[in-house]
Amino acid sequence: MNILFYDCFSGISGDMNLAAMIALGVDPGDLTNEISKLDLDDEFSFEVTTDSRKGIHGTRVNVVPIGQHNAHRNLEDIESIITASSLSTPVKETSLAMFRRVAEAEAKVHNTALHEVHFHEVGAIDSIVDIVGAAICFHTLALDAVWCSPVEMGGGFVTCAHGTLPVPAPATVEILKGCPTTRGAVKKETTTPTGAAILATLVDHFTDTPTMTVNKTGYGIGHRDTDIPNVLRVHLASVNKPSANQKIIPARLLQCNIDDMTGEMLGAALDLLLEAGAMDVHFTPITMKKSRPGTTVSLLCGVEHEEKFKSLLFRHTTTLGIKSIPLEKTELDISFEKLETPLGTVTMKNAILDGKIIKTKPEFEDCRNLAHKHSISLSEVSVIIGKERKA
Repeated sequence: MNILFYDCFSGISGDMNLAAMIALGVDPGDLTNEISKLDLDDEFSFEVTTDSRKGIHGTRVNVVPIGQHNAHRNLEDIESIITASSLSTPVKETSLAMFRRVAEAEAKVHNTALHEVHFHEVGAIDSIVDIVGAAICFHTLALDAVWCSPVEMGGGFVTCAHGTLPVPAPATVEILKGCPTTRGAVKKETTTPTGAAILATLVDHFTDTPTMTVNKTGYGIGHRDTDIPNVLRVHLASVNKPSANQKIIPARLLQCNIDDMTGEMLGAALDLLLEAGAMDVHFTPITMKKSRPGTTVSLLCGVEHEEKFKSLLFRHTTTLGIKSIPLEKTELDISFEKLETPLGTVTMKNAILDGKIIKTKPEFEDCRNLAHKHSISLSEVSVIIGKERKA
């Protein structure tokens, strides 16, 4: 399938996104014609130029307010403008979803009602153009999916209508809640609320290890010159389309080697890690320095839980160091059904691929309970269940 991949090593802003989309092939004339459907042309001018940062050349966009027209609107004002426009329904819906994400974040951060939020930076004409333009570009490219790297947020402080705020700004943090991010590459704001809302609305999958064939690359140049290139890199790429019944989950494999814990202690640690929600924990016997027998502890967890499980490994094992390996876990869809047997009811777990059940097995705890209830072995329970499945 064809995807758009956002490589946000230097964050994202609304103007950088528009510039990157134009660099990928969105016609700037077509884009401005669509934006004109907002009936706000007398409030801004739209400039497309070229520029470079640290030797990387790309496209730069300036949305320049005209005169005194840089009014700050609230969510209801913006919804009215978009709804009344002649933009296509998909563009309207995507634009409104982006603005609503910003409004919900601002309302939560400032403890106010949703439609009482008075946008400042995001309610200005340049941000309206950036967000609606992002929706137009997205639908113009006719993508199957949007992927994204972890998003660099920056650091330091920023001055805005609310005063001096820490970077990332509270609204930006709220908008990207649940998304993988990095911080501190520069002491500047690298991801704005507008850029965050674009990603939070459009991105289907976050990964820092994409397997893809790049077909075209675009660079959107930012307005600052920082220690790292102030650039948004985007790719049009091809990837293998996963089955509709497969879920790809960004994950981390944490590993450490231990040679000074007893089997009982390791077993207790394994139980604790699984109870804490690890996807998987297993032990591998190894030979360590001085020919000592040891154990590799391998733990699989979601990206968002990496730090929690590192802390648990340090607290409940004797390791002094942990390796972290980024990977993706592909899961089949599963379903459950009840099977009536002469021994009693058993829950059957089905694995589904391409809409078909390819594997079925009884839940172990049900089998063990039936074996105990009827004073028979697990193997006898398995034979009986197998006969009922064939019947």
